[in-house]
Amino acid sequence: MSDAVPNEVLNLENIACPNNFVRTKLKLEEMETGQTLEVILDDGEPIRNVPRAVKEEGHEILKAEKIDNKWKILIKKI
Repeated sequence: MSDAVPNEVLNLENIACPNNFVRTKLKLEEMETGQTLEVILDDGEPIRNVPRAVKEEGHEILKAEKIDNKWKILIKKI
């Protein structure tokens, strides 16, 4: 599943906290249960905070991959 093409992609490079989580949450609210969202985040505070907050909302992190100084996380909407 984690290698599947995500249903949506959200690029949040250079977006400060907490706006990156707010945008992620709003995008997930538009999606159907079971769909996946790939989010591109900066290193540092965004990658520390967004996955934790997404899990607290009840969604599942399927994958987190660092590419250069950015992160791609794959979220499954629960």
